[in-house]
Amino acid sequence: EVQLVESGGGSVQPGGSLRLSCQASGFTFSAAYMSWIRQGPGKERERVALISPASTTIDYADSVKGRFTVSRDNSKAMLYLHLRGLRTEDTAMYYCVKGTNWAERGQGTQVTVTS
Repeated sequence: EVQLVESGGGSVQPGGSLRLSCQASGFTFSAAYMSWIRQGPGKERERVALISPASTTIDYADSVKGRFTVSRDNSKAMLYLHLRGLRTEDTAMYYCVKGTNWAERGQGTQVTVTS
């Protein structure tokens, strides 16, 4: 059974930073593409980052390029998302997703950017 547990969300001011973490279990993490997908209030879901198993391929949404950094530690089955230069429009629930399969996601961690 795929299990994904996110942590690290919180409330920050514009321009602030956060580091999200996701602990994976129940599958071969080191062989899996992983994504971070967010959903803000009244907005459609948006995939903000995708990373290949060996971190050789990384893709970001245009809205976060240059501000967010995705990484992984296969030895620990951990996925990370470092958020910098946060904007109010980054406010959303952030989900760790196996591959790009929305059905295989964690419970999410809330990021709120407000002054």
